Amino acid sequence: MAIVLGRNRYGKAETRLVHVDRGGESHRLTDLNVSIALSGDLAATHLTGDNSGVLPTDTMKNTVYAFAREHGVGAPEAFGLLLARHFVSTQPQVSGAKVTLESIGWQRLGPHSFRRSGDFVRTAVVTVAEQGTQVVSGLKDLVLLNTTDSEFHGFPRDAYTTLPEATDRILATAVDARWRHSTDVVAWDSSFAGAMEALVEAFVETYSYSLQQTLYAMGDRVLRQRPELAEIRLELPNKHHYLVELSPFGLTNPQEVFIAGDRPYGLIEGTVTRDDAPPASAEWYL
Repeated sequence: MAIVLGRNRYGKAETRLVHVDRGGESHRLTDLNVSIALSGDLAATHLTGDNSGVLPTDTMKNTVYAFAREHGVGAPEAFGLLLARHFVSTQPQVSGAKVTLESIGWQRLGPHSFRRSGDFVRTAVVTVAEQGTQVVSGLKDLVLLNTTDSEFHGFPRDAYTTLPEATDRILATAVDARWRHSTDVVAWDSSFAGAMEALVEAFVETYSYSLQQTLYAMGDRVLRQRPELAEIRLELPNKHHYLVELSPFGLTNPQEVFIAGDRPYGLIEGTVTRDDAPPASAEWYL
C-alpha cells in the first residue's frame, strides 16, 4: 500500500478591505472580505517542508491592499479576476487560484456619508486554473416573506407525521443563491442587479404549493432573463411561522398572530440549469 498526497491548496482567508474612491464630489465606498486559495506544485512543502514554492499568505494579503491602491476596486467579480490572474501568471508553481469575495453593502446618505445595509451580502467566487476561468456570482441572507399565496398539502403520512395540511400559510426564507456565468461579463454590477431582481420577482409572483416549486420558479426566471448565466444553485431554508393558539384567552386567530420558529427548519436545495450549458471548469457548491 502506498500513501500519497491528495488534492491540496492554501491561502489567506478573510482579508478585510475598505476602499474609498475619492474621484469626484461623491465618494464611492467598497467594503470587501477577500479570501485567496492557491493550488499547484506544492508537494515539496507537504512531504519535506521545502518552502521554496510557497508564496507567503502574508504576501497575498498585501497584494489585496496594493492592488486596491494601484487598480482601484470595482465590482467584486472584476477585482477577483485581477487577483486570481496575477497569482497564476506570476508564480510558476501555481496552476490554480480561487478568490472568494463577500461584498458588504452600504447605503449612500450623502456625498460622503453612508449607512450600513444589512439586508443581504453579495458574493463572488473567481477561479483561474488550467481548465479555464470561471466566475460565480451570488448573494446570501436575502430574507423574503409572503404572508399568503402559499400552501403545503398532499404529502405522504406515516406513524410519525403530525404536521397538518396547510392551504394558507406564511412562506419565508433566507435566500442563498449562486449563479455561474457562461460568458465573460463586463457589466458585472448590472448583471448582478438583474439576477437579484429576477429572483425577487419570481418569489413575489409565484403562488406556491411547495418551497421546491418556488425554488424552481426563481431559478427559471433568472435564467430566462439573464442569457449570460449558465446555471443557478439555490439554498432556501423554510423559516417557519406558527399560528398562536389564542382560544384559552377567548380569542380567535384568523391568520393574524404568529410565532417565528428558529430551529429546526426545513432546508430546500436545488440547481436549475440550461440544457446546453457549458460544463463547469471548477467545483462550486451550494
